[in-house]
Amino acid sequence: MARLIYPVVVRPLSETDGGGYLATVPDLPGCMSDGETPEEAVVNVQDAILCWIEMAGEMGHAVPPPSADLKLAS
Repeated sequence: MARLIYPVVVRPLSETDGGGYLATVPDLPGCMSDGETPEEAVVNVQDAILCWIEMAGEMGHAVPPPSADLKLAS
């Protein structure tokens, strides 16, 4: 099975929001994670993507394809 690659948006968080960086996945509503560095936020959001897809499957919801339509062979 091919692994899907979703686009990720990373932005800095303000100090009042705790600092660090927020990574969101526009194709998967509500899918996000954070980290102390942009790289850490991207690594952390990979787990959030897997959890989002798993939960959607359990709830019988469709999983949207990546908007960039990128696929890597596993």
